[in-house]
Amino acid sequence: MKVIELYIMRRALGIFTATLFWVLAIVWTTQVLTRIDIVTGNGQSASTFFELAWLVLPAVIPVVMPFAIGIAVAHTLTTMNTDSEMVVISAAGSPRMTVIRPILLIATVACILSFVINNFVEPYSRERLRVLVSEARAELITTVIQEGSFQKLDDDLYMQIGERLPDGRFGGIFLADSREQNVELLYYAKTGAAVEVDGQHILVMEDGVVHRKASDGDVSMVRYKSYAFDLSQFDSAASGPVLLPKDRPLGYLMNPDPSDKRFQQKPQSFRAELHRRFSEWLYPLVFALIGLAVAGDARSFREARIHPLLTTMTIALLVRWAGFFASNKAGTSPFFIYVVYAVPILASLTAVYFIMTNRVMELPTSLTDRAGAFFGRVRDRLTALRLRLSGFRRPAREGRS
Repeated sequence: MKVIELYIMRRALGIFTATLFWVLAIVWTTQVLTRIDIVTGNGQSASTFFELAWLVLPAVIPVVMPFAIGIAVAHTLTTMNTDSEMVVISAAGSPRMTVIRPILLIATVACILSFVINNFVEPYSRERLRVLVSEARAELITTVIQEGSFQKLDDDLYMQIGERLPDGRFGGIFLADSREQNVELLYYAKTGAAVEVDGQHILVMEDGVVHRKASDGDVSMVRYKSYAFDLSQFDSAASGPVLLPKDRPLGYLMNPDPSDKRFQQKPQSFRAELHRRFSEWLYPLVFALIGLAVAGDARSFREARIHPLLTTMTIALLVRWAGFFASNKAGTSPFFIYVVYAVPILASLTAVYFIMTNRVMELPTSLTDRAGAFFGRVRDRLTALRLRLSGFRRPAREGRS
């Protein structure tokens, strides 16, 4: 590899690494915060939280990596154009592959890494995450629920324990269950206990009342001496966590278990997930080619209507949105499986066409003109508002002579 190619690779790789780190940190933080209730609400330890945070990371990397590649390519080539380095390389007689080769090498490595994470790392991290959530729910009744506070067992299912008796039983049990549509159930019990029967956890409530309220306003009340509430649905040891197609390893998706209930209900979702994994690893290469098509030519960007980095990200977002849309639709329609592959392939071929014909990929002129006019009006209104708030008054016009 030539010295200039190593120089371009070093610059692009440095920007790619920095961009990937900071964007990944932001996205990862938001994903972790959405799951922090598993720890705070279920009383789990700090080690559980850190394990959960690390398990979220493999699912974020393949999504962020293509954008980091696109930003790195567009920023590197735009900076080199601004510093006239691209012009010098072209004037020295170097072929365009001198610039393209190191970019494609970085993108190829990113594609391989994305494929490995998507198919071999992420499924196992997702499965472990499901187990953690299931175990947290299993421990919720027997060890976690605090006296006098409401705890969420499931969507629309809440529980409160008045006190823990010396013999390990519960006193003053209250359950609010509105999971069934148009029906609200309220359980009261003076005492109760969590027991295990044939490997399943059951909450036995004694000496209580059940209030049932229907959607039409009718209320019925039933007194009972003993009532058993099934907790096995929250127990991972009894039935295991529910695994979605995204949680399954590659080998399972290629040969699903015919007795899998979820596969029996939605077999198309398994096929869609398999083809999604076989196509998503292409996006780092797609975004790199888009960056090359937008900013890979030796020219001045001083007269450009939109900065090349913004153009690259706009086109990349449109392509990625189309990919996400096709992946979601493929779960219900077999036709969109072809679209899942068509989106990255057509985007790549379009970018290659612009590169080979020495054309610059830009947004439509009408769109840039409208965007410029819109931001111009916004800037004028903000300037007028700032002057008005500062007390500035325009001088009165002189009368006509």
